[in-house]
Amino acid sequence: MSVDQATVRRVAHLARIAVTDEEVAHLQGELNAILAFVDELAEVDVTGVEPMTSVTPMKLPLRADVVTDGDCADKVLANAPAAEDGFYAVPKVVE
Repeated sequence: MSVDQATVRRVAHLARIAVTDEEVAHLQGELNAILAFVDELAEVDVTGVEPMTSVTPMKLPLRADVVTDGDCADKVLANAPAAEDGFYAVPKVVE
């Protein structure tokens, strides 16, 4: 797959990145190189290879799935610009 300059401009627009006309050609080459590498990865035979979460064998730590309120409302409200009766106080925005 090859990326043309119109596609580079579209991707830049979607990513909200300002790209000058001078940068388009360079970015086109960069994107084409990335896509060529992805094509190379698609050719690798991964039959029988199990997915892994780390390069070193390890067991993920698990904790009990218990619902709590955190018991730290005072700490949370300490970051609020304004609090009232244990809740965030916000300005009224709708009449």
